Amino acid sequence: MTALCAELLAQYQQAAAYLNGLIQGPPSPPPGATLEQIRARAQARLARLRRFLEFLGRPHESYPTVHVTGTSGKGSTATFIASILTAAGYHVGLHTSPYLQVETEKLQLDRALLPADRFARYVAELDQAIQRWNARGEERLTYGECWTALTFLAFAEERVDIAVIEVGVGGRFDLTNVIMPEVAVITSVGLDHVRTLGPTIRDIAWHKAGILKPGRPGVTTVTDPELLEIIRREAETVGAPLDIVQPEHDYALLRCDATGTWLLDYRRKTVFQLGLLGKFQIPNAAAALAAVEKLGHLPRGPITTDVVRRGLAEARIPGRFEIVQTSPTVILDGAHNPDKMRGLLESLACLPQPSRRILVFGVLEGHDALTMARLLAPHITMAIVTTPQALERPAADPAALAGCFADAQVPVQIVPLPQDAIAQALALAAPDDQIIVTGSLYLVGQVRERWYPHEAMICAATPWPAPAVTQAPCS
Repeated sequence: MTALCAELLAQYQQAAAYLNGLIQGPPSPPPGATLEQIRARAQARLARLRRFLEFLGRPHESYPTVHVTGTSGKGSTATFIASILTAAGYHVGLHTSPYLQVETEKLQLDRALLPADRFARYVAELDQAIQRWNARGEERLTYGECWTALTFLAFAEERVDIAVIEVGVGGRFDLTNVIMPEVAVITSVGLDHVRTLGPTIRDIAWHKAGILKPGRPGVTTVTDPELLEIIRREAETVGAPLDIVQPEHDYALLRCDATGTWLLDYRRKTVFQLGLLGKFQIPNAAAALAAVEKLGHLPRGPITTDVVRRGLAEARIPGRFEIVQTSPTVILDGAHNPDKMRGLLESLACLPQPSRRILVFGVLEGHDALTMARLLAPHITMAIVTTPQALERPAADPAALAGCFADAQVPVQIVPLPQDAIAQALALAAPDDQIIVTGSLYLVGQVRERWYPHEAMICAATPWPAPAVTQAPCS
């Protein structure tokens, strides 16, 4: 490690430690809280964040934004939008959540991570502002409020031309929902985070629709009539023109195989190759294209087809159907709800069928782990259950997950540490086998360290530095 890299790493670690020190407990409301109490808590956090952003000088209003939500696909859609805008020559900020390995994954600039020294500088500025805020006797800010404020502050300091902001959870009461975006995107609605958003899929659709803003266009790829009606009704209520992007009418999957994924765009009568693998990326790319269409009033004018082609092809996001090695093939996918898991299984059919499929599986508590396990069981040869590590967030019971695979007659073992679990899978795999790591983005981030150490990511300011483990070329 060079002296410069060591210095950058030290600055990053100090800033990250400060932010993590703001965590006072689990991010979810306390056990026993009613849905009304949960919503009141969320509204209070939003109000407090708005006051703090006002105290900071409203940094979130100093550049245009695109807001993206959805049960599945929001991170990939945000990445496609940011990549297209970068290809068009704009200086683009991208906020995604959560991060896999390093905090600066949440603060990207033009497809690169925010450099560690600037990350440390903005965290120091935030700390000084928080101290002044506390000295005034204001309410203490939570970790999530501080992170959201840091995002808007950093993008303002970097003078981005536009920022693409991914919602954390839900939308209506999410901390990012303080912006007035140029366009709001709703990618999908499915059952997830039911404790905080509500027990029904209609509740969740209502939360997603909450990012639509008066007079600002909205885009959605939701097709279920009942859920689409909730979104349409919200759009009419707030006066947001809504573009409903429909499969087989506006777009279609042309091809998905080991060499890539191709989108047929009926609106442009054009075929685009995507930089992200998997069938599930097709509606995400279609949503991104529709969102970009709504940004024609930006200074550089309408974005050309050639720019779109380059932006879609150059889009990258770690841990979404990411092939990090072949022989044996290792696929990392952060699917953490049943909808995402179904998308993963559909996309596996695009690849050559392996001799055996070995699963490394771990889920955080609060997600529908047993349903995901039951979906996976018919498609795997054996399972290794592990426990992803997350601050103040316990993992789902590995014994219960192992029992689910055993009930399906799938050989299973429990290996508690993710790093040991992937090592065990690689030791068991033959060259023509396939290893799937899924169930949690936190699990994927911990396993991804084997190929892309976080120290290298920080020093190179990219999620894809030279891999620590040699990869065979994908074919």
